[in-house]
Amino acid sequence: MTKFSANLGFLWTELSLPDAIHAAKASGFAAVECHWPYDVAASEVKAALDETGLPMLGLNTWRGDMANGDFGLSAVPGREDEARAAIDEAIAYAVAIKAQNIHVMAGNAQGEDARQAFVENLTHACDQGERHDVMILIEPINQFDAPDYFLRNCEQAVEIIEAVGSDHLKLMFDCYHAGRTEGDVIGVLNTVFPFIGHIQFASVPDRGEPDYGDVDFKHVFSEIGRLGWTKPLGAEYKPAGGTDEGLGWMRKLG
Repeated sequence: MTKFSANLGFLWTELSLPDAIHAAKASGFAAVECHWPYDVAASEVKAALDETGLPMLGLNTWRGDMANGDFGLSAVPGREDEARAAIDEAIAYAVAIKAQNIHVMAGNAQGEDARQAFVENLTHACDQGERHDVMILIEPINQFDAPDYFLRNCEQAVEIIEAVGSDHLKLMFDCYHAGRTEGDVIGVLNTVFPFIGHIQFASVPDRGEPDYGDVDFKHVFSEIGRLGWTKPLGAEYKPAGGTDEGLGWMRKLG
């Protein structure tokens, strides 16, 4: 049976993060993950995780100043100090709540200088991740949603992973982004599977519940299982209505 992780960056956003963790447990999720939990005391999140028994699979590094166009910092030349401070903040929070992974957000930049900054900042992240037993993830984001984002597809992500050369760096494979950018979700999944550290999903093209749209997720989840993946899959979708009202897909696809 496929297990699922609730991404609380999109699900139950009307609740506090600790209450959303409890809601995920009550709805049958096997794990949780989040985006930017830093406004909530780590002790409160840890208490909710302990009370529910759910693992926190991951969180993101701080995205920066969104009003000025930031969407991550680690591939932005000249902002290495800010990027590494964001990485260190994420590591400390992850350790405090026993989160398994950190997604290091690349940011809006292009070119060789951006690539070099990203590789160097990821090397720092991997050194810290190894020290604290936290896996580092990078995620390609489609150009429809984030046209200026540095990391655009899985081939580029694999090249970066190989350039860094750390066992503590993996790919966060989001079926939604792959479907929007690369089309053949299962084909790409098979190609990059050895590099994957976490898998997420949402309907293509509108990022809603996964039981409709251009991608047959029953088939995708079956293929993921055939490949030997046993960890929870991240439900990172935007509910069409209330989160609870849209959870019928879990019975259909799980």
